[in-house]
Amino acid sequence: MKTILVLISGIVTDRIGGASQSNHSTRLDTSSSLVIGAMLWGNAIYSVGAIFIAAATTVRSYRFMIFGVVVQAFGDIATQVAQYKVFSSWFAPSNGFASTLGFELGIGKVGSFVGKATANIIAKKTGDFSWVYWTAVFMNLFTNVITVVFWFFTRWCHRIYAGMQDPATGERLTEKSKKFEIGKMLRLPWTFWVVVGFSLFQTSTAIVYSQNATEMAEQRFDIDAVTAGWYSAMSQYLGFFLVPLIGVFVDVLGNRLTLLLVCGLGMLLSMCLAAWGPSIGGTAASFGMYAVASCFGPTVIIDSIRTSMRFQEVFGSGYAIKIAVNNCMNIIIRIVTGVIQDRDKDSYDKVVVVYVVLAAGSVGVASALFVCSFWHVDAKMLQWTKKQRLREGDLINARRAQAETGAEGLRNRTLGLALVIVLVFLIAGAWVAYFWGVATGHNS
Repeated sequence: MKTILVLISGIVTDRIGGASQSNHSTRLDTSSSLVIGAMLWGNAIYSVGAIFIAAATTVRSYRFMIFGVVVQAFGDIATQVAQYKVFSSWFAPSNGFASTLGFELGIGKVGSFVGKATANIIAKKTGDFSWVYWTAVFMNLFTNVITVVFWFFTRWCHRIYAGMQDPATGERLTEKSKKFEIGKMLRLPWTFWVVVGFSLFQTSTAIVYSQNATEMAEQRFDIDAVTAGWYSAMSQYLGFFLVPLIGVFVDVLGNRLTLLLVCGLGMLLSMCLAAWGPSIGGTAASFGMYAVASCFGPTVIIDSIRTSMRFQEVFGSGYAIKIAVNNCMNIIIRIVTGVIQDRDKDSYDKVVVVYVVLAAGSVGVASALFVCSFWHVDAKMLQWTKKQRLREGDLINARRAQAETGAEGLRNRTLGLALVIVLVFLIAGAWVAYFWGVATGHNS
């Protein structure tokens, strides 16, 4: 569901938006309630799905649980793009966007750490794993309260502030467009697609590794599920304090491609230790390296996507493409690794080689883009510091105009359309892989 519907969500979010289009700071644009409304209603739907899932675990109904997951997915789709679209309309690249991402993702890591570390404890102490899901319901209801507060806060902000601009280029930052900007979405720059390619490998590695970390810790450390949950949670979320610092670093000093390369190399080293160091020490070192390397990924990837785009008004569509690519790759890799594990008697000795290949792919993409930054201005923009970007605002505008007209504009449109077609085939491949897994029993 998310592989297709999230793309529609991105396009719609760009259209209905929320930022004031008026130059008068005292005028409240009524459309501001729409995107926040999407977040509000999306969270409400997500909570309803969580209640269904928790109820299903209580009565032990797998089909009812799947129904709850489907309902929850609709809520997740509605909110995923909207919150980052809001950020992009408030802050420009090198002017607070990365810092905001860093703080938001850092807080998210704290919550995820608490959830993952306590899930097995709750199930064990209560004697019923359904209480884990009811705990999630209570947290979702609290989220709805916070979202309502945020909605009122945003309405107040629209009365006080309006007309936010990128200080480097003068581009007006908006949450809505006057029409569906399909054309601009189909001609996203090549640097955007390369960053998405990096995310395809790096995020897939992180997702599949984190999903299996607890079980791998149980096997290799020979410990119970509760202790393994603590170890895996620490490896995934212990670096929460680094994430905000990385955001501030990117806003001030840039060097996004350098950080992407560092992230890729760290992930590769972690996966190599997991694959060829199956001892307790090697696995522990893999967890530790992963804890550091994974902190560099999300903030730098999202900020690089925003910085690479020529038009902020289609950021929602661009971010939705990134999510769709990650979801598709996650489905395919889960099926592949599931088949490998089934044939290896549920061991992690062979399947971790897939992790290594994925991490190596991220290093290859990051290295190529880093090398390009020494001679191509589009890639070089991703390395600029805040001062450089402010100084080169006219160059950014000139490059935008140049890339939209003439022979180069035709090449960009052709390339963008071709890559969107590739994305369609990737989505189709993910669906085929999923239903093949359903038919053959390899989707668990």
